Amino acid sequence: MKLLLHICCGPCALYPVKELLSKKFDKITGFFYNPNIHPPSEYKRRRDALSEAAKKICLEVVMPEYKMEEYFRKTLSKEDSPERCQLCWELRLSETADFAKANGFDAFTTTLLVSPYQDHEKVKKIGEKVADEKGVQFYYQDFRPGFKDGQEQAKKENLYRQKYCGCVFSELERTKIK
Repeated sequence: MKLLLHICCGPCALYPVKELLSKKFDKITGFFYNPNIHPPSEYKRRRDALSEAAKKICLEVVMPEYKMEEYFRKTLSKEDSPERCQLCWELRLSETADFAKANGFDAFTTTLLVSPYQDHEKVKKIGEKVADEKGVQFYYQDFRPGFKDGQEQAKKENLYRQKYCGCVFSELERTKIK
């Protein structure tokens, strides 16, 4: 089976790739589609960290053009709502499913399932919904047990580890000036 793995960042890819390679997949390809990441300099840092990680773990990664306007169109007027995150996950998983189907992958999944900071059940449900709509299988696995190991490995390998999910709204929430 060929699997397309949506990747949010290099550190979050480490554990899921290791786990997936031990499963039934003949080929795993990464897909770095994250128009939510802002500013563009942050996007570049994460993209470069993923390229570095991919070399170390021998993972081919597809990196579509960075189009931040797609994220803003999708989340317009939802900046203060938890709905913003759901719309963002849907945007990224929908694009991943489209690429998977167009390029002969049997299934897709996401490294968002490794983070204890994401709404795991909502990400899973969105993946399943998108799979039904697009006609390509969503492979589900709870990668959270390996989150800490992946972060430790990233630290040892001196990979850039970000402090926020990526969108400008989460950065504003994190750095709120009082």
